[in-house]
Amino acid sequence: MSTTAEHHRTAPQPEALATTVVTSWKAPIAFAVFTLAALALAVFAPREGVTKFRLSAPTDAVQLPEVTVPSMPALWTVVVLLAAITAYSAWLVSSKRRLPLWTIVVFAILFMFGFLTWAAAGASLPMIGLLFGSLSLAVPLIFGSLAGVLGERVGVINIAIEGQLLAGAFTAAVVASVTGEPWFGLLAAMVAGMLVAFVLAAFAIKYFVDQVIVGVVLNVLVTGLTSFFFSQVLAPNAALLNTPPRFDRWPIPLLGDIPIIGPVFFRQTVVVYLMYIAVAAVYIGLFHTKWGLRLRAVGEHPQAADTVGINVNRTRFWNVALAGAIAGLGGTFFTIGSGIAFNKEMTAGAGFIALAAVIFGQWDPIKATLAALLFGFASNLQNTLSVIGSPVPSEFMLMLPYVVTIFAVAGLVGKVRGPAAAGKPYIKS
Repeated sequence: MSTTAEHHRTAPQPEALATTVVTSWKAPIAFAVFTLAALALAVFAPREGVTKFRLSAPTDAVQLPEVTVPSMPALWTVVVLLAAITAYSAWLVSSKRRLPLWTIVVFAILFMFGFLTWAAAGASLPMIGLLFGSLSLAVPLIFGSLAGVLGERVGVINIAIEGQLLAGAFTAAVVASVTGEPWFGLLAAMVAGMLVAFVLAAFAIKYFVDQVIVGVVLNVLVTGLTSFFFSQVLAPNAALLNTPPRFDRWPIPLLGDIPIIGPVFFRQTVVVYLMYIAVAAVYIGLFHTKWGLRLRAVGEHPQAADTVGINVNRTRFWNVALAGAIAGLGGTFFTIGSGIAFNKEMTAGAGFIALAAVIFGQWDPIKATLAALLFGFASNLQNTLSVIGSPVPSEFMLMLPYVVTIFAVAGLVGKVRGPAAAGKPYIKS
């Protein structure tokens, strides 16, 4: 009897088990690395002077004054704040507490502010241009990350995002050039992305081929096909087949006049506005509709979904196709979204960065969008700093987006768990 009582006293209770938090030291270590990097800039490469942040463009209805910041005092203040956040995150992890998302966001903003203050010392930094360009470069990454979220949530790892983006860019350029209408190019790009996804779905779902291998092969196939057609067909007939019209910018009345926010978010093309709609639709659909519930059930426990009458493979097939259409839409940014002729491999690995955004965003469309915006900001930063004559080496700025990708996936995320059935074919017993 006493043994039984002792067992009940020592056994973990369900409430205790429910509050157990899995923690990781990855985030504090990553914070420490970035803090040391900021400290190294302050100690070994000081830059005296002031940094001016221009918050308005000359065409804005409301003109905001420039913000002038003393470079080195600001950088040292940032170093102290970064060290405090690093210590706080280490205390949370050592106390077995979950690291809140705001600490990562605040840390990233502070570090970037300190870096910009140091890099642009003695110059004027055009914040509107920096943010506008960052959002533009993030557009294909956001569409690609949404495609990745949908694919993995339903149980299929979509490595072929790069191929879907490239197919969308190629098809949009050709169709828009022939018809003279960018809307037709946009629809054709969605169809092209869906066709690539059909091939992925057929081999991965019906024939149980390894999903990663199929995705890699599709990327190589689409790259080869588009490069071949560019050299043999588009280049000799560029005037007819590779002079795509671009979407005009549509400023939204009132919203476009809001200082800082308006010029960045509400003076864009229709592709960007469709991106806003896609992010909201995917988020609401995934977490607030019956379709999303079924999709997530198939990605987490296909056997259980099958027992309640959900056709697992059909659900996977059509949602992978939908993901391909979204990625194809993202590919239009490279051609008709920017008014640029198609060129070989012009996506330049955007599909793989989008996959990193999926992991960084923990398979959540909103978080994946924020991660894609971070990568877009890192990509555009090299252009802005080169314009203002920053001493930061151009080679470092070129590799910055990929460095951010590595740290984001390996460091800042901590321990994450993707959908349980992602990458596993479902064989009905």
